[in-house]
Amino acid sequence: MLANKLKDYNVILASGSPRRQQFFKDLNIDFSIQLKEVNEVYPNNLKASEITDYLANLKAEAFTNLSKKDLLITSDTIVWLENKALGKPKNKEEAIAMLQSLSGKAHRVITSISIKSKHFQKIINETTFVYFKEITNDEIGYYVDNYQPFDKAGAYGIQEWIGLIAIKKIEGSYFNVVGLPTEKLYKELIQL
Repeated sequence: MLANKLKDYNVILASGSPRRQQFFKDLNIDFSIQLKEVNEVYPNNLKASEITDYLANLKAEAFTNLSKKDLLITSDTIVWLENKALGKPKNKEEAIAMLQSLSGKAHRVITSISIKSKHFQKIINETTFVYFKEITNDEIGYYVDNYQPFDKAGAYGIQEWIGLIAIKKIEGSYFNVVGLPTEKLYKELIQL
């Protein structure tokens, strides 16, 4: 159904995330992957979805020569905890510190998606609330050592071991926490 809707477009996914790429395959979207180097810095005054909207747009702006048939999809995800954005950890120490800060608390996972062609752009976002139980330093160390979550916002993957043992509940889209709010993306693309 979606494949038929998008047959006249050259869909470009600008993401190196294996999870996002798998979602596109699972949605039966015919797509190519194109990556552009972007310095993911945002103004300090931005909060929550303003950050992810800004970064999704910044990634889209890197593509300056879209053809009439191109449909570019960019996105960005952050974990929002106590009025602060947690991105991807730079190293083991930062991953451990992030997980310690999430322990026993609720946080938000926010993803923004830019859908851009030569003639239009739309940015959508999704927020999911995630509730962690208290996690021990041993559990955190085991997870970081065995799963090395350095490519994940907030230093965790809900679909991995830490999600199985630490997440009490979520409110909103599970797939958003994995990395892409697929239902919302599908709804936008089917309306093109």
